[in-house]
Amino acid sequence: METERILVTGGGGFIGTNLVNELRKRGHEVIALDLYNSDRDDYIRADVRNYRQLERVFEIEKWKFDYVYHLAAEYGRWNGEDYYENLWATNVIGTKHIIRLQEKLGFKMVFFSSAEVYGDYEGIMSEDVMEKNPIKDTYQMNDYAITKWAGELMCLNSAKMFGTETVRVRPVNCYGPGEHYTPYRGFIPKFIHHALFNKPYVVYKGHKRIIDYVEDTCRTFANIVDNFIPGEVYNVGGRPEWEKEIKDYSDLVLKAVGREDSIVSYKEAEPFTTKIKTMDFSKAVRDLGHDPKVTPEEGIKRTVEWMKSIY
Repeated sequence: METERILVTGGGGFIGTNLVNELRKRGHEVIALDLYNSDRDDYIRADVRNYRQLERVFEIEKWKFDYVYHLAAEYGRWNGEDYYENLWATNVIGTKHIIRLQEKLGFKMVFFSSAEVYGDYEGIMSEDVMEKNPIKDTYQMNDYAITKWAGELMCLNSAKMFGTETVRVRPVNCYGPGEHYTPYRGFIPKFIHHALFNKPYVVYKGHKRIIDYVEDTCRTFANIVDNFIPGEVYNVGGRPEWEKEIKDYSDLVLKAVGREDSIVSYKEAEPFTTKIKTMDFSKAVRDLGHDPKVTPEEGIKRTVEWMKSIY
């Protein structure tokens, strides 16, 4: 395997930290870039919303990267509603900054979109859904999803206009150690944090999801370097047979933490949220050797242990 020089934007975040570790394990030279001050090795502070800061990383500091994994983003539907200025500036303007530098410097990019781009599509969510179906009101139902789709379109536009080479990925409910709780995170860290502190939380009935343990996800993301196909797009998530009702995940969390479900309120379907996301991962299996190993039962146990150690 050839050693590559790789930049990971958002490299101080949950998926970013795990991805940096995976890429380094494989012998690549990896720099993490993120918003915050840190004393981590091979880390540089920059805000993707600020072109000057990025330009300094790439040009003044003379970093020459073969690949950029562009993860830096504001995450989540309700975060995007409450802090929409941050969302649009980071996810759209920040991505445009990276693309402008890609056009100038020629590195290959892996752009992190989201399975949220499928919105309320009711069929199997294969990658070509976005090409074959008109965007209607039933699709992207929130600003977070819209910014991720805008990012994908900018990548495609740049490839056509300037010949840039990008692979897009659409992660699906990635979870695991390293994901700190905030009210805006996904349901797994939210359930675990609330259960640990015996705080009430809500479970919406009739919603089904598939989750993917972060080490499994990052192994697949790291494989992109070994089979980089410009213009491709991949769903990356758990095994289809692991799809469960949200209540089933809640039950696994309660069991792992050792709590009764008296802290849980059960409600009918959550408004403005897709009820069932049935994903197709066959392309990632074919091209990237995607092969999730960690079951939801095992992954939730490991995540509970990590959160206990942190909180």
